[in-house]
Amino acid sequence: MAVTSETFRAEVVPPIRLRNLKRVITAIAVLVPPLGVLSALGLLWGVAARPVDVLVLVGFYAATGVGISVGYHRFFTHRSFETSAPMRAVLAILGSLALEGGVIGWACEHRKHHAYADVEGDPHSPHVGRGKGAIERIRGLWHAHMGWFFTTKGIAEAELRFRRDLDADPVIRAVDRLYGVWILLTFGIPFAIGYAVGGTAAAGFETFVWGGLIRIFLGHHITWSINSICHMIGSRPYRVRDQSRNNWLLAVPSFGEAWHHNHHAFPSSAIFGLDKHQFDLGGLTIRAFERLGLVWGVKCPDEAQRAARRASELASEPA
Repeated sequence: MAVTSETFRAEVVPPIRLRNLKRVITAIAVLVPPLGVLSALGLLWGVAARPVDVLVLVGFYAATGVGISVGYHRFFTHRSFETSAPMRAVLAILGSLALEGGVIGWACEHRKHHAYADVEGDPHSPHVGRGKGAIERIRGLWHAHMGWFFTTKGIAEAELRFRRDLDADPVIRAVDRLYGVWILLTFGIPFAIGYAVGGTAAAGFETFVWGGLIRIFLGHHITWSINSICHMIGSRPYRVRDQSRNNWLLAVPSFGEAWHHNHHAFPSSAIFGLDKHQFDLGGLTIRAFERLGLVWGVKCPDEAQRAARRASELASEPA
């Protein structure tokens, strides 16, 4: 039987019930980690975290940070380098463990953000539909930071133009469909490590809180700050049509994602820290993978391309 466009749409576009379920899962993912922070403050107040808790928190934060920055963003969304099927699987799984949604939905939303950056249609612009004044700026920041999860999230995933290549990759489809497994593992592995080291369920729960809930809480808000703060506060050395900003304060914890204005100027570049002293841990990771032969075809604008896009006057706001 011939496959019509309607059949294709029915097969790859999440039905309304599934999109609603994903919104429920998103709400849980947004609300539960802050409760974990509160539980840590209440249950673990005055009790020093054990070394295993710190190691699991830092290790998982680094691994999932690479999954989001290098995998979800620079590769799956922008195809800024090439890699093998096993590496695609690893990057997609690491990104999924960050609990920021499945790889296909995440990439679709970010692609739509670039297609409509800071104009009508952008899923999480702090500027669209906002008036002037402090209250409007705060409302815009809230929407861009996390308010959009409850309004516009999931819409881009239903648009075929943002997902055709993702659906065509069996590795990406498989990892995306197993998102529930990655949710269990991102909490279960820290608990298991804590239990194995401490020998008690209480020790497992402690590591679960630090290496699971608090780690996810930190990762979420750093990522969301790129949508909010990096479209409001920072420098603008290149000519772009949107309001993206570079914010050096967020550069290290975001794995270089906070060189967000550079990224909007050169969306296909695998390297975001394009100028001197712009530390880009995600870009350094890609270069390390390149030396190991794990990735290739790494895209980056040369000096002439950067010079051609530089603004005649640097526009900036204090970070």
